[in-house]
Amino acid sequence: MTAAPDPALPLLARLARLADCARSDGFACINARHEHGVQSVDVPRPQLAILLQGTKQVRCDGHALHLQPGDVLLVTRACRMDVVNVPDPHSGLYQTVIVPLCEEVLAAARGLWREMLPPAGDAVAAVALPPLGAELVRWQDALTDAHYAEARLSLTALVIDLCRQGHGALLLPPQPSLASELRALVAAQPARDWQSRDFEEAFGLSGATLRRRLAEEHTGLRELVADARLAQAMELLYTTRLPLKSVAARVGYRSVGSFSRRFQARYQLDPALIGNAARAAA
Repeated sequence: MTAAPDPALPLLARLARLADCARSDGFACINARHEHGVQSVDVPRPQLAILLQGTKQVRCDGHALHLQPGDVLLVTRACRMDVVNVPDPHSGLYQTVIVPLCEEVLAAARGLWREMLPPAGDAVAAVALPPLGAELVRWQDALTDAHYAEARLSLTALVIDLCRQGHGALLLPPQPSLASELRALVAAQPARDWQSRDFEEAFGLSGATLRRRLAEEHTGLRELVADARLAQAMELLYTTRLPLKSVAARVGYRSVGSFSRRFQARYQLDPALIGNAARAAA
């Protein structure tokens, strides 16, 4: 008796085309050729990670998940996690599509929801791909045609579907945080020589008040700037073909050696081990 075909396979093949889509509008296709683990990765906002090739292990808030192709990692709120990505033994490639759920989409879902708020659920969860397939296909088609309003509508419907599955944290408004606003500023210009006075002017705060408010959020200015730069570096390493030297320069490091040491100290991972197929083949 032959096994039933996996309903996720046609969807995976279709979503793999996103790797060549020029109209990204925020999504990212992450590739890697080497098995590697990354510790204490900050995920600042809700997102979907659709596993196309390889396997992924995630640990967050005491929960451990093991994902295979056809699984979707749902992040319902800002969190910090440990991740291990393992390439497929046949193709030698690890590939994941990251779909950020922007605040515009989440706010639209909140506005449309007129029922009792569902349970918040965990910060991370593994969900099946096929039930999400129809909206993901609509989103992909709209994205390919540069119909961004329709793409956001599809993601809004997707968020509502996920909330009905018990992931109500997606409907909770984000908690205001000075640290998150500061990180966003640095992420927009990671190579800038950021000084305390830049943030004092941006937020209308004195230096003492800025330091006090960050201390209340259990962080500091230097730590936040460094974290934001390294997070941008990780995104560039996963999603572009830039060599290590260019990535280091783009996030404000003059020396590749200094950048690599800081990156490895932060994530317990040599940045040279991250790379997409094009960089690996170069």
